[in-house]
Amino acid sequence: MKKSVSFCILLVISVMLVACSGKSSSDGKKTLEVALWDENVSDAVDASIESFEKEHPDVTVKVTYTPFAEYWTKLRTSLGGGSGPDVFWMNGPNFYQYVTSDLIKDLEPFLQGDEEFAKENYYPAVVDLYSYEDKLYAAPYFVDSVGLFYNKKFFDEAGLDYPDETWTWEDIEKVGTELTKPEEGTYGYLNQVVRNQAGYYNLIHQAGGYVINEDKTKSGFNTPEAKETFEFLNRLIEKKISPNAQAQIETEADQWFMSQKVAMIPEISVHAAEYEEVLGEDLGVAPLPKGKVDTSIVHGIGWAMNSKTKDEDLAWELIKSLSNKEGTTVMAETGFATPAHMEISKVWLDSLPNVELQVFLDALEKATAYPVSERTSEWQTVETKEIQGAFLGQKSIDEALEKIDKEMNAILEEEQKD
Repeated sequence: MKKSVSFCILLVISVMLVACSGKSSSDGKKTLEVALWDENVSDAVDASIESFEKEHPDVTVKVTYTPFAEYWTKLRTSLGGGSGPDVFWMNGPNFYQYVTSDLIKDLEPFLQGDEEFAKENYYPAVVDLYSYEDKLYAAPYFVDSVGLFYNKKFFDEAGLDYPDETWTWEDIEKVGTELTKPEEGTYGYLNQVVRNQAGYYNLIHQAGGYVINEDKTKSGFNTPEAKETFEFLNRLIEKKISPNAQAQIETEADQWFMSQKVAMIPEISVHAAEYEEVLGEDLGVAPLPKGKVDTSIVHGIGWAMNSKTKDEDLAWELIKSLSNKEGTTVMAETGFATPAHMEISKVWLDSLPNVELQVFLDALEKATAYPVSERTSEWQTVETKEIQGAFLGQKSIDEALEKIDKEMNAILEEEQKD
């Protein structure tokens, strides 16, 4: 009887040790799980993982792509349950929530003494985006700056000059009017009222305002600058220069542009390769037309580590493989996005030689960081609902901005108490 009990105890201990040693594949190798949402980057990610697995023959890396609409719910549920991927994509709107919920690991201990990774090699805006209390929690991978994509065919047929660095909001309205052809169902410009990063966030800052102040204590939506922004966007719809909000909800902005139904669209750099594949030599890109201030929003994606990963040293090595010079070079060569590694961003310029990608690198020099706070997702839910409601005719723009301002300020006040 004693032997049986002893055997059971040893069996339980053995199981516990296996469980604590990390995930293993059927061939006995350790397994690291990676999660992200955009399969367009799969070639670059696969190449980095292949290199990593050659250096670590006892490790297998499993990659899962989940559509963005489902990604955050699935990720939060798995991490909250004590499991989930070892390494995964992080974005700005969700960053603070994951840090303060202790779902992602502080990377600073791994950086200390590691000569292969230095924060100084990456664009400051994206390093700041993924830092909390001066500690880095996600390794920068790529950056999204905003430019004005345009279809040269529209301009050539109208005998108009292409957009350039001198353009302002007035040029959008003037030239957009000339390029709009109601009888053909085409528009001069798409004003992005249902998306913030490529749309109205840029304009609020260009008007001299802000979405959230530097101290992250006050909303900038109920200000003269924000009102000027949304009046401008509304005027473009009223003058039929842009598809209205309902049309933008029903059909993605990318489809409007790639189906050649709009002549110009403000959009992030990650779309350059896809647009070039569809439009070929007809694709042009120019700096975002400026307002009182010459700026635009910059965002980026970082690689975060599960705070409960059982193989944190291996997970860190994998993050380095994905975000270091070699990993970002592979991504740059595919044309997918602008690498966050400043030195390698130059490689990206050669990936699409017929597209003026320098526009996006120049934009990084005068960009404004994507606005976030600890509870970004909460106030952005209010923001999206109210702005879309206003442009769908459910309320006035002023009413919508006042409500966003009131509810956002209440959320920010609660943040200060936490």
